[in-house]
Amino acid sequence: MSKVSVLVVDDATFIRDLVKKGLRDHFPGIQIEEAINGRKAQQMLSRQPVDLILCDWEMPELSGLELLTWCREQDSLKIVPFIMVTSRGDKENVVQAIQAGVSDFIGKPFSNEQLITKVKKALHRAGKLQALMSSAPPKMLSTGSFANDSLAALTGGNAAVVKPAAKAAAPVAAAGFAKPAAAAKPAAASASGGRGQGQLRLPGGNMDCVIKALSLKEALLVVRRGEVLPQVLESAVLDLEQGEAAETARLNGYLHAVAALEPTPASEWLQVTFKFVDRDPQKLDYLSRLIARGSAQKHFSPGA
Repeated sequence: MSKVSVLVVDDATFIRDLVKKGLRDHFPGIQIEEAINGRKAQQMLSRQPVDLILCDWEMPELSGLELLTWCREQDSLKIVPFIMVTSRGDKENVVQAIQAGVSDFIGKPFSNEQLITKVKKALHRAGKLQALMSSAPPKMLSTGSFANDSLAALTGGNAAVVKPAAKAAAPVAAAGFAKPAAAAKPAAASASGGRGQGQLRLPGGNMDCVIKALSLKEALLVVRRGEVLPQVLESAVLDLEQGEAAETARLNGYLHAVAALEPTPASEWLQVTFKFVDRDPQKLDYLSRLIARGSAQKHFSPGA
Protein backbone atom coordinates (compact mmCIF):
# COMPACT_ATOMS: atom_id res chain seq x y z
CA MET A 1 0.00 0.00 0.00
CA SER A 2 1.36 3.42 -0.94
CA LYS A 3 2.18 5.83 1.87
CA VAL A 4 0.04 8.83 2.67
CA SER A 5 2.08 11.95 1.95
CA VAL A 6 1.89 15.39 3.56
CA LEU A 7 3.58 18.61 2.48
CA VAL A 8 4.52 21.04 5.27
CA VAL A 9 5.12 24.60 4.03
CA ASP A 10 6.53 27.29 6.35
CA ASP A 11 9.45 29.70 6.20
CA ALA A 12 10.17 29.09 9.89
CA THR A 13 12.29 25.97 10.50
CA PHE A 14 11.06 25.73 14.09
CA ILE A 15 7.41 25.52 13.01
CA ARG A 16 8.15 22.93 10.32
CA ASP A 17 10.03 20.79 12.84
CA LEU A 18 7.19 21.13 15.34
CA VAL A 19 4.62 19.97 12.79
CA LYS A 20 6.80 17.11 11.50
CA LYS A 21 7.44 15.79 15.01
CA GLY A 22 3.74 15.91 15.89
CA LEU A 23 2.79 14.03 12.73
CA ARG A 24 5.48 11.38 13.06
CA ASP A 25 4.68 10.75 16.72
CA HIS A 26 1.02 10.03 15.91
CA PHE A 27 1.28 8.64 12.37
CA PRO A 28 4.46 6.52 12.08
CA GLY A 29 3.51 5.47 8.54
CA ILE A 30 3.20 9.00 7.18
CA GLN A 31 5.50 10.39 4.50
CA ILE A 32 6.43 14.05 5.05
CA GLU A 33 7.82 16.53 2.54
CA GLU A 34 8.68 20.12 3.40
CA ALA A 35 9.15 23.46 1.64
CA ILE A 36 10.58 26.72 2.98
CA ASN A 37 8.09 28.92 1.12
CA GLY A 38 5.20 28.88 -1.33
CA ARG A 39 7.43 29.05 -4.40
CA LYS A 40 9.37 25.93 -3.39
CA ALA A 41 6.12 24.16 -2.57
CA GLN A 42 4.74 25.05 -5.99
CA GLN A 43 7.78 23.50 -7.65
CA MET A 44 7.47 20.32 -5.59
CA LEU A 45 3.74 19.97 -6.23
CA SER A 46 4.29 20.38 -9.97
CA ARG A 47 6.43 17.25 -9.89
CA GLN A 48 4.52 15.13 -7.40
CA PRO A 49 1.06 15.81 -5.88
CA VAL A 50 0.52 14.95 -2.20
CA ASP A 51 -2.44 13.82 -0.07
CA LEU A 52 -2.50 16.83 2.30
CA ILE A 53 -0.96 20.31 2.44
CA LEU A 54 -0.25 22.13 5.72
CA CYS A 55 0.74 25.68 4.85
CA ASP A 56 1.66 28.93 6.57
CA TRP A 57 -0.03 32.11 5.29
CA GLU A 58 2.71 34.73 5.52
CA MET A 59 5.84 33.70 3.60
CA PRO A 60 8.32 35.43 1.28
CA GLU A 61 8.15 34.93 -2.52
CA LEU A 62 4.72 33.26 -2.57
CA SER A 63 2.20 33.47 0.26
CA GLY A 64 0.01 30.64 1.51
CA LEU A 65 -3.05 32.26 -0.02
CA GLU A 66 -1.32 32.52 -3.41
CA LEU A 67 -0.23 28.89 -3.20
CA LEU A 68 -3.77 27.83 -2.31
CA THR A 69 -5.19 29.76 -5.28
CA TRP A 70 -2.66 28.12 -7.60
CA CYS A 71 -3.41 24.63 -6.22
CA ARG A 72 -7.13 25.01 -6.88
CA GLU A 73 -6.33 25.83 -10.53
CA GLN A 74 -4.45 22.53 -11.02
CA ASP A 75 -6.46 19.44 -11.98
CA SER A 76 -4.30 17.19 -9.78
CA LEU A 77 -4.63 19.45 -6.72
CA LYS A 78 -8.20 20.75 -6.93
CA ILE A 79 -9.55 18.50 -4.19
CA VAL A 80 -6.38 17.91 -2.15
CA PRO A 81 -7.04 19.00 1.47
CA PHE A 82 -5.30 22.31 2.15
CA ILE A 83 -5.01 23.38 5.81
CA MET A 84 -3.83 26.93 6.48
CA VAL A 85 -1.62 27.17 9.59
CA THR A 86 -1.89 30.83 10.44
CA SER A 87 -2.29 33.61 12.93
CA ARG A 88 -4.55 35.51 10.54
CA GLY A 89 -7.89 34.99 12.24
CA ASP A 90 -9.56 38.23 11.14
CA LYS A 91 -12.91 37.81 9.38
CA GLU A 92 -11.65 39.30 6.10
CA ASN A 93 -8.74 36.85 5.96
CA VAL A 94 -10.97 33.88 6.76
CA VAL A 95 -13.38 34.87 4.00
CA GLN A 96 -10.48 35.29 1.55
CA ALA A 97 -9.19 31.80 2.29
CA ILE A 98 -12.64 30.21 2.10
CA GLN A 99 -13.27 31.82 -1.26
CA ALA A 100 -9.91 30.51 -2.48
CA GLY A 101 -10.87 26.97 -1.47
CA VAL A 102 -9.20 26.34 1.90
CA SER A 103 -10.19 23.09 3.63
CA ASP A 104 -9.52 24.09 7.24
CA PHE A 105 -7.46 26.29 9.56
CA ILE A 106 -5.06 25.74 12.44
CA GLY A 107 -4.48 28.88 14.48
CA LYS A 108 -1.06 29.73 15.86
CA PRO A 109 -0.05 28.88 18.49
CA PHE A 110 -1.37 25.33 18.37
CA SER A 111 -1.04 22.22 20.50
CA ASN A 112 -0.15 18.74 19.21
CA GLU A 113 -3.69 17.63 19.94
CA GLN A 114 -5.15 20.43 17.80
CA LEU A 115 -2.78 19.59 14.95
CA ILE A 116 -3.56 15.87 14.98
CA THR A 117 -7.31 16.45 15.22
CA LYS A 118 -7.29 18.68 12.14
CA VAL A 119 -5.07 16.31 10.15
CA LYS A 120 -7.24 13.29 11.03
CA LYS A 121 -10.36 15.16 9.99
CA ALA A 122 -8.88 16.27 6.66
CA LEU A 123 -7.57 12.80 5.79
CA HIS A 124 -10.85 11.20 6.85
CA ARG A 125 -12.80 13.46 4.49
CA ALA A 126 -10.34 12.66 1.69
CA GLY A 127 -10.68 8.92 2.31
CA LYS A 128 -6.98 8.60 3.23
CA LEU A 129 -7.14 8.12 7.00
CA GLN A 130 -7.78 4.38 6.92
CA ALA A 131 -4.79 3.86 4.62
CA LEU A 132 -2.60 5.81 7.02
CA MET A 133 -3.85 3.89 10.06
CA SER A 134 -3.28 0.57 8.30
CA SER A 135 0.35 1.41 7.55
CA ALA A 136 1.30 2.11 11.19
CA PRO A 137 1.75 -0.18 14.22
CA PRO A 138 -1.62 -0.24 16.06
CA LYS A 139 -0.10 0.50 19.46
CA MET A 140 1.26 3.82 18.21
CA LEU A 141 -1.99 5.18 16.83
CA SER A 142 -3.97 7.89 18.54
CA THR A 143 -7.73 7.28 18.75
CA GLY A 144 -9.17 10.64 19.71
CA SER A 145 -12.54 11.70 18.30
CA PHE A 146 -12.81 14.48 15.75
CA ALA A 147 -13.34 17.94 17.14
CA ASN A 148 -16.08 20.22 15.87
CA ASP A 149 -14.95 22.41 12.99
CA SER A 150 -15.01 26.14 13.66
CA LEU A 151 -13.50 28.66 11.28
CA ALA A 152 -14.36 31.35 13.81
CA ALA A 153 -12.07 29.81 16.40
CA LEU A 154 -8.91 31.06 14.71
CA THR A 155 -6.15 32.57 16.81
CA GLY A 156 -3.51 34.96 15.49
CA GLY A 157 0.31 35.22 15.66
CA ASN A 158 3.66 35.59 13.88
CA ALA A 159 6.95 33.99 14.69
CA ALA A 160 10.50 35.25 14.50
CA VAL A 161 13.94 34.29 15.81
CA VAL A 162 15.12 36.17 18.89
CA LYS A 163 18.52 37.47 19.85
CA PRO A 164 19.52 36.83 23.45
CA ALA A 165 18.85 39.95 25.45
CA ALA A 166 22.01 41.65 26.61
CA LYS A 167 22.70 44.91 28.37
CA ALA A 168 23.14 46.59 25.01
CA ALA A 169 19.79 45.30 23.71
CA ALA A 170 17.51 48.21 22.89
CA PRO A 171 14.49 48.30 25.22
CA VAL A 172 11.46 50.16 23.90
CA ALA A 173 9.21 52.16 26.18
CA ALA A 174 7.00 54.11 23.81
CA ALA A 175 4.00 52.94 21.85
CA GLY A 176 2.97 50.12 24.13
CA PHE A 177 6.42 49.02 25.28
CA ALA A 178 7.62 49.31 28.85
CA LYS A 179 11.01 50.58 29.94
CA PRO A 180 13.25 47.87 31.38
CA ALA A 181 12.70 47.61 35.10
CA ALA A 182 15.61 48.59 37.30
CA ALA A 183 14.51 46.03 39.86
CA ALA A 184 11.93 43.31 40.32
CA LYS A 185 9.38 45.49 42.12
CA PRO A 186 9.15 48.17 39.41
CA ALA A 187 8.84 45.46 36.76
CA ALA A 188 6.09 43.78 38.72
CA ALA A 189 4.29 47.05 39.24
CA SER A 190 4.44 47.74 35.52
CA ALA A 191 3.22 44.29 34.59
CA SER A 192 0.32 44.39 36.97
CA GLY A 193 -0.86 47.82 35.86
CA GLY A 194 -3.53 46.28 33.63
CA ARG A 195 -2.53 48.37 30.61
CA GLY A 196 -1.16 45.34 28.71
CA GLN A 197 1.89 46.39 26.70
CA GLY A 198 1.61 43.06 24.96
CA GLN A 199 -0.08 39.70 25.07
CA LEU A 200 1.65 36.34 24.93
CA ARG A 201 -0.58 33.67 23.43
CA LEU A 202 0.22 30.08 24.34
CA PRO A 203 -1.59 26.83 23.44
CA GLY A 204 -2.93 26.72 27.01
CA GLY A 205 -4.12 30.34 27.23
CA ASN A 206 -3.13 34.00 27.04
CA MET A 207 -0.94 36.11 29.33
CA ASP A 208 -0.52 39.88 29.49
CA CYS A 209 3.13 40.90 29.45
CA VAL A 210 5.54 43.80 29.64
CA ILE A 211 8.15 44.07 26.90
CA LYS A 212 11.36 44.69 28.78
CA ALA A 213 13.66 44.72 25.74
CA LEU A 214 13.24 44.23 22.01
CA SER A 215 15.49 43.40 19.06
CA LEU A 216 14.98 42.03 15.55
CA LYS A 217 15.55 38.51 16.86
CA GLU A 218 13.90 38.37 20.26
CA ALA A 219 11.83 40.04 22.95
CA LEU A 220 12.49 39.93 26.69
CA LEU A 221 9.15 39.73 28.49
CA VAL A 222 7.92 39.92 32.07
CA VAL A 223 4.75 37.95 32.94
CA ARG A 224 2.90 37.15 36.15
CA ARG A 225 2.77 33.54 37.29
CA GLY A 226 -0.69 32.06 36.98
CA GLU A 227 -2.67 29.02 35.90
CA VAL A 228 -0.94 29.14 32.52
CA LEU A 229 2.76 28.44 33.04
CA PRO A 230 5.09 29.15 30.09
CA GLN A 231 7.18 26.15 29.00
CA VAL A 232 10.62 26.29 27.39
CA LEU A 233 10.50 25.55 23.61
CA GLU A 234 6.72 25.99 23.56
CA SER A 235 5.42 27.69 20.42
CA ALA A 236 3.67 31.02 21.03
CA VAL A 237 2.45 34.24 19.47
CA LEU A 238 3.31 37.71 20.76
CA ASP A 239 0.73 40.41 20.06
CA LEU A 240 1.99 44.00 20.20
CA GLU A 241 -0.35 46.97 19.95
CA GLN A 242 1.22 50.16 18.62
CA GLY A 243 0.49 53.85 18.25
CA GLU A 244 -2.71 55.86 18.27
CA ALA A 245 -4.25 53.69 15.56
CA ALA A 246 -3.76 50.65 17.82
CA GLU A 247 -2.00 48.74 15.04
CA THR A 248 -1.40 45.15 16.15
CA ALA A 249 1.67 43.15 15.22
CA ARG A 250 1.44 39.37 15.57
CA LEU A 251 4.83 37.75 15.90
CA ASN A 252 5.28 33.97 15.79
CA GLY A 253 7.98 32.37 17.87
CA TYR A 254 8.86 30.10 20.76
CA LEU A 255 9.92 30.42 24.39
CA HIS A 256 13.70 30.14 24.52
CA ALA A 257 14.10 30.67 28.27
CA VAL A 258 11.91 31.09 31.34
CA ALA A 259 13.31 32.24 34.70
CA ALA A 260 12.08 33.71 37.98
CA LEU A 261 12.47 37.48 38.02
CA GLU A 262 13.46 37.38 41.70
CA PRO A 263 15.93 34.92 43.29
CA THR A 264 13.26 33.16 45.32
CA PRO A 265 10.89 30.19 44.76
CA ALA A 266 8.01 32.49 45.72
CA SER A 267 8.71 34.93 42.89
CA GLU A 268 5.40 36.12 41.47
CA TRP A 269 6.99 37.29 38.20
CA LEU A 270 8.71 35.40 35.41
CA GLN A 271 11.16 36.67 32.80
CA VAL A 272 10.61 35.06 29.40
CA THR A 273 12.89 35.17 26.36
CA PHE A 274 10.71 34.97 23.27
CA LYS A 275 12.52 34.06 20.03
CA PHE A 276 11.01 35.18 16.73
CA VAL A 277 10.90 32.55 13.97
CA ASP A 278 9.27 34.35 11.04
CA ARG A 279 11.58 35.65 8.34
CA ASP A 280 8.84 37.62 6.63
CA PRO A 281 10.37 40.92 5.32
CA GLN A 282 7.23 42.86 6.26
CA LYS A 283 7.46 41.78 9.88
CA LEU A 284 11.18 42.52 10.08
CA ASP A 285 10.48 45.96 8.66
CA TYR A 286 7.78 46.49 11.26
CA LEU A 287 10.16 45.57 14.07
CA SER A 288 12.86 47.84 12.64
CA ARG A 289 10.49 50.79 12.58
CA LEU A 290 9.30 50.02 16.09
CA ILE A 291 12.84 49.92 17.46
CA ALA A 292 13.82 53.07 15.53
CA ARG A 293 10.77 54.89 16.89
CA GLY A 294 11.74 54.05 20.44
CA SER A 295 15.33 55.14 19.79
CA ALA A 296 14.24 58.45 18.29
CA GLN A 297 12.13 59.17 21.35
CA LYS A 298 15.09 58.39 23.59
CA HIS A 299 13.39 55.56 25.40
CA PHE A 300 16.33 53.18 25.09
CA SER A 301 18.48 52.73 28.14
CA PRO A 302 22.16 53.57 27.56
CA GLY A 303 24.37 50.62 26.61
CA ALA A 304 26.80 49.37 29.20
